[in-house]
Order: sequence, then C-alpha cells, then structure tokens
Amino acid sequence: MNTNGQWTKAIRPKTLTGALAPVLIGGMIALHDIGDQFRWLPFLLCVVFALVMQIDANLANDYYDYLKGADDEERLGPKRAVASGWITPEAMGRALWIVTAIACLIGLPLAYYGGWWLIGIGVACVVFCFLYSTLFSYIAMGDLLVLVFFGIVPVGFTYYLQAGEWTLPVTLCAIANGLVTDNLLLVNNYRDIDQDRKHNKRTLVVLIGRQSAFWLYVSFGFIAVALAFIALHLLGNTIWTPLLGIYLGIHLLTAARMHQRTGTELNLSLADTARNILIFALLLSLAILL
Repeated sequence: MNTNGQWTKAIRPKTLTGALAPVLIGGMIALHDIGDQFRWLPFLLCVVFALVMQIDANLANDYYDYLKGADDEERLGPKRAVASGWITPEAMGRALWIVTAIACLIGLPLAYYGGWWLIGIGVACVVFCFLYSTLFSYIAMGDLLVLVFFGIVPVGFTYYLQAGEWTLPVTLCAIANGLVTDNLLLVNNYRDIDQDRKHNKRTLVVLIGRQSAFWLYVSFGFIAVALAFIALHLLGNTIWTPLLGIYLGIHLLTAARMHQRTGTELNLSLADTARNILIFALLLSLAILL
C-alpha cells in the first residue's frame, strides 16, 4: 500500500459528511435570515475548520484506540492505520500535532468576525476532540459529545458569526443535525458491541443493548425531522417541509437493512448513515432557502 493510501484510510473521508452538514445548515439559515449581508469568507473558514477538526478526531481515535488496545485482529470495522501497522504510532502522533495546529490556524481568523471570546470555543473543540478518544467514548458520553460538537456548536456558531445572535430555529436545527449525526456513532457501536464489551468500552449501545440501540437509531431520524419541521415553520418555509420526507424514507430503508445485517456487513450501514447525514443537510438547506 502506498503512503498516500495509508493516510487516506486513516483520515476516513466518508465520515467528513458529519463535519460538513452542520456548517452547511447553520450557514443556510443565516443566508435566509440576513440575505445580502451574508459573508462567504467566514462561512468557508467554518467549513474548512470543521473538516480539519473531523480529520483530527479520526486520527486521534485511531491513535488512542491503538494505545488502549481497543483495536485488534477481531475488529469488524474498517481497519485502523496504526493497529494494522500501516502507520507507526510515532508518525501518527506527529500528524496529530500538525493537524491540530492547522485547525487552530484556520479557526483563529474567525475571532475577528465574531469576537475574541470565540477562541475559547475553538479550544473546547480541540480539547474535546482528544477527550472523546481518550475518555468519553469509554464511558457512554460519546453520543452527548456528538450532539454538542456536530450539532449545537457548528450549527449555532456558524449562524452566530453571520447574524450576531442565536435563534430558536437555529437551536432546533442544531439538535436535529446532532441526532442525525449521532446515528453514525450508534451504528458503529452497534456493530462493535461485543468487542467493546471485551475491551471494557462502555458505549451507550453496550449499556442499553442492541435492540434498544436499533430503536434509538430509528427514533433519532423521526425526532430530527420533527425538530426540523418546527424550525421551518418558525422560519416561514412550511411549503417545502415535504422534502424532509425524502430523508425519512431513506433513513427507514437504511434502518431496515441495518436490522438485517451482522458483523462486517454493518460497515455498509455505516456508509449509508454517513450518506444520510449529507442528504438530511442538503434537503433541510433547500427547504430553508426555497
């Protein structure tokens, strides 16, 4: 395997939809609300910052799961770069420092647009990126972090940088996107429940069991659509709410297939769920703008 291929697998490009979706939603609500006053440069900086932070989180997860021994030859998910020997722990450690520094440099100019206190939000993003892999994913707190850092923070602050305020529709859309994105973590942990138990990794799925986790996965899709529906009503865009039905149909089809799959087959459900995040964001953005 060539070097580029090794790092591409470590970055996990399919997961980047989770970083793009909330920034897109927050930006489109702002474009709807402020029109010609919308500033594209800070929006693009938010996009790039979110993508780089997602890469950082993926590398950190690869590195720290290796150190904890959570990735072994029984792993059902896509192979991890360090555990598979494709990338040395030393090289991954250096990459983590470099990618974290790049993320900070990209995010720093956003303080000019929204106030220097936003540096604290950026620091929190970096700190919890590492705390997820080193602690929170092992104590059933990963799902809460996803809700906060793939919903509330990126949707809310992307909007705030444009409009200088925080509204109820923004909050509702932020929670909705956080739930849709958390389904990616749910299906990942649904697949890995036996291995996680073996390694004392107490994910939410380990605590509640496979069956309950499946119905939680289904419910998150319905709750997200309901919240988005209310947000569109508050924004005065109810005519386009049927667009969300497209996402709901795809979500239910994905859930049905997930319920029939086992073992490595669930990697297909993981890819489907990552795709669904982007579908939800695109459909909601269209409904907001049309």
